[in-house]
Amino acid sequence: MKLRVNGQFMQLEDTQISVQDLLESLELGVKTVVIECNDHILTKEMHTSTLLKDGDHIEIVHFVGGG
Repeated sequence: MKLRVNGQFMQLEDTQISVQDLLESLELGVKTVVIECNDHILTKEMHTSTLLKDGDHIEIVHFVGGG
């Protein structure tokens, strides 16, 4: 499966993967993130139920603390 994640193309061997699975594979599973999938913002509850498909466009924004 081929995805575009934050503007970069990514090839995955899995043919069925959820947004949560993708976050865990990118080691972002425990961070506070905002996910946009094909121009739709997903709630956190939707991360496990939203299955990705070939050609999806994903934008991931995570927050960094500082001061």
